[in-house]
Amino acid sequence: MRSRHRLVRRFMDHFAPELMTKAVMDTDAGQITLELFDADAPNTVANFVKLAKDGFYDGLAFHRVIDGFMAQGGCPNSREGAKGMAGTGGPGYTIDCEINSQKHQAGTLSMAHAGRNTGGSQFFICHEAQPHLDGVHTVFGLTGDMGVVLALKNGSKIKTVTISD
Repeated sequence: MRSRHRLVRRFMDHFAPELMTKAVMDTDAGQITLELFDADAPNTVANFVKLAKDGFYDGLAFHRVIDGFMAQGGCPNSREGAKGMAGTGGPGYTIDCEINSQKHQAGTLSMAHAGRNTGGSQFFICHEAQPHLDGVHTVFGLTGDMGVVLALKNGSKIKTVTISD
């Protein structure tokens, strides 16, 4: 599985670097480089990029990490001192789902939601394939940095998210 991620990453870097926005998520477990799928989920990517550039994700925690499933973050209520319950917050608006042909595999970045068209800022990164989520959640990126993703625990912090267009 690791070699497949390296191959995908090499392909993206070599053949389509100008087609995808890159995000680097610096966490207390290490750096996660994400290739964002602009063509497959343009509004979801634009939303993630805007929030990242605005510093929305800085200091938030991965509030839901389930081994063998995924690591979820992006809730403003996970910030230290926040009053709401982690996992229940968002940016104050919702975005529509952009269901596409991308599959939920190890390293997939996908939009979390509480029902169709209710996503906003929360996202998750799959630990391994999750085919039951295909056609339900918007896949909008991929990482090959699975060592870091698998090292994330409940409460792991996002330090910064940097975007390179």
